[in-house]
Amino acid sequence: MELDQSFEWQGRRIAWTKKGTGPDVVFCHGTPFSSLLWHPFAEALSRDFAVHVWDMPGYGQSSKDGQHAVDFGSQARAFAALLGHWGLTDPHVVAHDFGGAVTLRTHLFEGASYASLMLVDVVAIPPSGSPFFQFVQAYPDLLDRLPGYVHRAVVRAYISNASEKGLRDDVLDALAEPWTGDVGQPAFYRQIADYDEKFLHDNASRASSMSIPVHIVWGEQDGWIPTDLAHRLHRLIPGATLTLVPSSGHLMHYDEPVALMHELRSWLDARVLDQSRHP
Repeated sequence: MELDQSFEWQGRRIAWTKKGTGPDVVFCHGTPFSSLLWHPFAEALSRDFAVHVWDMPGYGQSSKDGQHAVDFGSQARAFAALLGHWGLTDPHVVAHDFGGAVTLRTHLFEGASYASLMLVDVVAIPPSGSPFFQFVQAYPDLLDRLPGYVHRAVVRAYISNASEKGLRDDVLDALAEPWTGDVGQPAFYRQIADYDEKFLHDNASRASSMSIPVHIVWGEQDGWIPTDLAHRLHRLIPGATLTLVPSSGHLMHYDEPVALMHELRSWLDARVLDQSRHP
C-alpha cells in the first residue's frame, strides 16, 4: 500500500492512505516501526472494510521535524485530529506497541469514540522501557552522532530482537530504512528521548471506565513486553478478552501472520455482526 495522501496538522505532515469500502478500520503502528507492519493485513481486509493506515508524526513517511514533540500526548492529539479529518466517528481501531498507548489516550482523554479496539502486544500501561530505551534516554545527543553505518547496525539489531523467529533481510531493511540518513537517525533517538511513562499511568487510571469492546492479542514469547502486562491490561479493562499466541514474539506480524489475521478477521466480523443486530 502506498501512503499517497497527507494531512497537515500543527506544522506536521501525516502520511496516510485509505482503501476499500465498508465498515471503517484504522490501523495504528508503534515504535520503532511504521504502518508498513499493517499493510498486508489492511490490503487483505480492504475487500470487506474501508481500511485506513497512517504513519505517526516522526515515523515512517510522515514529517520528522526535530522541533515537534513525538510523545504519547502529542500523538494522541494528532490521531484525534486525523480522525476528524477523515470524518470518522466510530471506527474499529487496531493498534500495536506504542499505538496502544496512543489509541487509548485518544479515546480516554481526547474523547474519540471507537466501535471497538484491538490491542496487539501494546505499550499501554506501566511499567515499560527496555534497558536500551533507558540507555538512549540517558545519552540521546551522544547516540545521535554515531557514524551512519554503526547507527544502522544498532537499529537493525534492535528491530531484529522484536521477532521470535527472525526477520528476512529485506524485511529488516524496510523497517530500518526510515530511521537512517540525516533526518531519520536523529528522529530515531528523539522518539525514545521523548518517551514519558506518565502517559501510561494516565491510561491505567482511566482504563476501568472503558465501555467499548476491547480484544487483547499477545505473543507468548514477547521479549519486549512480557505477558504479565497483557494479563494486567486484561484485568483493568471491563469486559476485555485476551488471546495469547504461541511461538510469537513482539512482531506477531512476521512471527505468526496467519494467527494474527485470524484474530483480526474473527474480531472484526463479530463486531460488525453485533452492530447489525444492535444498530
